[in-house]
Amino acid sequence: MFCVFDSTEWLRSDPRRTAVGLDLDVEALDWCMENNVNKIGADGYSRISLFHGNVLQPLESKLVKSQLSDIIRNFTLEDSTADSGTVPLDSNIKACPNASTDGEIIKRNFGLPARDIVCAFNYSCCCLHKRGELVLYFKHVLDVLSKKGGIFVMDLYGGTSSECKLRLQRRFPNFTYYWEQAEFDIIQRKTRISLHFHLQKQQRKLRHAFSYSWRLWSLPEIKDCLEEAGFHSVHFWIRQMPDTEENRSTEGFGIGRDVKYEEVASFQQQDAWNAYIVGVVK
Repeated sequence: MFCVFDSTEWLRSDPRRTAVGLDLDVEALDWCMENNVNKIGADGYSRISLFHGNVLQPLESKLVKSQLSDIIRNFTLEDSTADSGTVPLDSNIKACPNASTDGEIIKRNFGLPARDIVCAFNYSCCCLHKRGELVLYFKHVLDVLSKKGGIFVMDLYGGTSSECKLRLQRRFPNFTYYWEQAEFDIIQRKTRISLHFHLQKQQRKLRHAFSYSWRLWSLPEIKDCLEEAGFHSVHFWIRQMPDTEENRSTEGFGIGRDVKYEEVASFQQQDAWNAYIVGVVK
């Protein structure tokens, strides 16, 4: 199970792979289906299942279907009337006894095999503000993972610069990207992140293209919640990021892009760091 954009890269890298995506933003799911999945090839639609819903109630999420998949299904249904041996592409979905009357498919009624890998990137854990929510989410992840070595991978950022007001920019050939971080509440550990874009060719500025209210979790908090949810072991892969005081403005991806992540048991505080956290099923 992956976030929607990572799912297509996973499929593209090996024709034997399948992916499941779950997102609260239906527009992101529709965009991915229309702009990403179609680049994989016709079989891409048969290897991916995208659901619209909340990670805290994943079984109530609804299947997102593309127009192309509907066309293929209609052709298959027409063929099946002439040839009784033809099996509709989505016959396993149509046979679902508890599908809603308006044709929506609910995830609890959609049979899926256990996942080898679940990913939650783009610091999405910060959207959950309460510890109980984080533990519940991790339990849902554990439920869908294969008990034969399944792993959960997520990312987190931090450092002294993450707890203060901050504005960074990166210049690319066709646009400039701005990361704006509001003042940091040390009691609630919350901040607001806003992403802005300046499109050079269109001479257009997109203010607050994305805005997030985040609780910035610490690495020990994440580890404790994963272990409480039932993960057997937790591993940290961390790298130091460029100093924000010296790199308020960078070209492209900036310096330090080639610095590799290393698995560590301890790590000294820096101005900025980025981490991948891996929870392993027993």
